[in-house]
Amino acid sequence: MMDRIDRGYEIAREMYAEIGVDTDLAMKKLDEIPVSMHCWQIDDLSGFENPDKGLTGGIAATGRDPSKAKNKDEFYRNLEKALSLVPGKKKVALHAIYLDNFGSFVERDVIEPAHFAPWADWAQAHGVGLDFNPTYFSHERADTDFTLSSYDPRIRAFWIEHGKRCRRISAYLGERLGETCIDNHWIPDGYKDLTVDRQAHRELLIDSMDQVMAEEYDAGYTIDSWESKLFGLGLESYTVGSHEFYTNYAMTHKNCMVCMDMGHFHPTEQVADKLTSYLAFGKEVMLHVSRPVRWDSDHVVILSDEVRDVMAEICRQDAFARVHIGTDYFDASINRIAAQALGARSIKQALLYGLLEPAGRLKEYEREGDYTRRLAYLESQKAMPFGLVWDMYCQKNGVPARDWVESALRG
Repeated sequence: MMDRIDRGYEIAREMYAEIGVDTDLAMKKLDEIPVSMHCWQIDDLSGFENPDKGLTGGIAATGRDPSKAKNKDEFYRNLEKALSLVPGKKKVALHAIYLDNFGSFVERDVIEPAHFAPWADWAQAHGVGLDFNPTYFSHERADTDFTLSSYDPRIRAFWIEHGKRCRRISAYLGERLGETCIDNHWIPDGYKDLTVDRQAHRELLIDSMDQVMAEEYDAGYTIDSWESKLFGLGLESYTVGSHEFYTNYAMTHKNCMVCMDMGHFHPTEQVADKLTSYLAFGKEVMLHVSRPVRWDSDHVVILSDEVRDVMAEICRQDAFARVHIGTDYFDASINRIAAQALGARSIKQALLYGLLEPAGRLKEYEREGDYTRRLAYLESQKAMPFGLVWDMYCQKNGVPARDWVESALRG
């Protein structure tokens, strides 16, 4: 006798077949799409460099849930638990402050691949890829609110060297794991109030980026992305690394792409609208999936309309090789393991929802000018038994479908 999940899936498969969608093929495709899970939800971005140091650069983890990892062993244990609750292919994104310093403090402008060799060993043991992020914040040399675009040449030189070394580490990780490691740069640089000379800092940033990017690496090992932002907390009036700035840079440099964080835009802007502007020019995109509530508040990702729309756009363009999907949020008000897993599961669900869309039929209606059927079928898709297919996908991957949160809370 079939169990509940098997019975439900048979019904769903028949219903989707009636609109020309192969659910087995959709699940097989989802198996090929990695989601890069950021490690810093587990400990509120404390890292291993100096865990007691507070966050700066407009970054804050708010909430008082007691589940934050208290040491390195607990950190790895909780991260592994979260990974076990997410079905399908995964990567883990690191920040430079998660180095193994082997018991001695290591400044950021002297970090080496050796400090991340334990991470490469761990990733190989757990069958996941790695992505990387230089940490241009929470440091005394970032306290002036400027790093790569600072007027102070000593501060700029420090961060330029940090960026160079992070690219070297990313190439090492990519080569060790046989999978491209995305090296994503975000800087907090900007002003809180009215700004007179907006161009000077951007010219300095171009020069710094050129120096950071000077050495060429095999794109099979690492590619750089630069993450824009509309504003930062305490830097509301001017952000040096704006979306337009990084777009222009990425369009004129190879092995370089824009990172779009869904919380880094005006609330009326939709990242789903922006993707094909890059894809049409043959560019790759790094996507950070977050959930802004009124502003860049880094709430845990859920299966919202915005997330579903972005993943549907990727599916419709079959852009899985060109759009790299990662999570980026940190909520200290709920259990950290559950938060880590919930966001990644929501992205996987949104991808599956998009893969179950009869995109070919909808595109045909659009080309024919049949906008009535286009809209009607898009709406009818919302009532399809997507959840039954998701349950089967979890079962196939040995991951709890419905009661996963109880496992997360047990740790």
